Amino acid sequence: MTTPRILLIATGGTIAGVAADPSQPAHYQAGSLDAATLLSALPGLAGIADIRLRQPFNLDSCELGPAHWLAIAREVAAGMDDAAIDGIVVTHGTDTLEETAFLLDRLFAPTKPLVLTCAMRPANALSADGPSNLTRAIEAAITPALAALGTVVVIDERIHAAAWLRKHDARALDAFDHGGSTIGRCGPIAIDFEPRVPPRIPGRIEVLGLLPRVDVLWVGPGSATDLLAAALANGACGVVLALPGNGTLPTAWRKAVDHATKRQVAVVRASRTSRGAVSAAPDDTPLLFAAGRLGPAQARAALMLAIAAQLPADHFFG
Repeated sequence: MTTPRILLIATGGTIAGVAADPSQPAHYQAGSLDAATLLSALPGLAGIADIRLRQPFNLDSCELGPAHWLAIAREVAAGMDDAAIDGIVVTHGTDTLEETAFLLDRLFAPTKPLVLTCAMRPANALSADGPSNLTRAIEAAITPALAALGTVVVIDERIHAAAWLRKHDARALDAFDHGGSTIGRCGPIAIDFEPRVPPRIPGRIEVLGLLPRVDVLWVGPGSATDLLAAALANGACGVVLALPGNGTLPTAWRKAVDHATKRQVAVVRASRTSRGAVSAAPDDTPLLFAAGRLGPAQARAALMLAIAAQLPADHFFG
């Protein structure tokens, strides 16, 4: 039996982090270890898969931007096109994992498993979670049936649909929403249910250039609308408003939002809450619409991708 061949694309994050004091894992430098070093701590993987390494960069995920997202996507595209690769794993920081996972899920209808993984504790912590997460991710990547589910994220023994992933805890090992995004579990790999297929644009990565500027504005009681004016003045092509409750737009913001949409700038009504979908409103338009199940971070990535691909602004919000 041929050993499955896995492409591991390492990008840094906590999973590759090192703490000065292993007993104080909250204080560490992300992206300190390269991919080969991560694998050297898991000798048992040699019997599971033949792993090939790529390391486009080694950064804390809070330092990533749209150019990094596209760099990862191009590495993934190369792996998808390589007949010698059976599955792909991407290691990533947790802080902005939901954006990268979302973008990859919209850009690819995978023909082989595409799995992202991460860690909440640095590699040298007394109880590091990265080795287990990476092992489980590789187990997922050698499971052909996962290809049909789109991009998935493996962390803390759970399998999440990248389309609906949200980070909901700053420090817990199960830091990601395990209600709306969880579709299965590890040890062994088991799928509880399949996520509904979101709108995708496979095969478009090679024609995408720079992603446009889209800003997220947090709107609280009395927040000034000059925040929106400043975003437009500085070149924002779209804006996501993190609004109270069910994406409720305050009356004081309506004039500023109307001004934005008249300038053909899309405005997304997202919610500051961490759960639940934002409902459509009677006065929504093609340029002012609800984020639905997407959180502000995902909504930003969705709007950037739609504008770059010259699609209707709400294309990825179905």
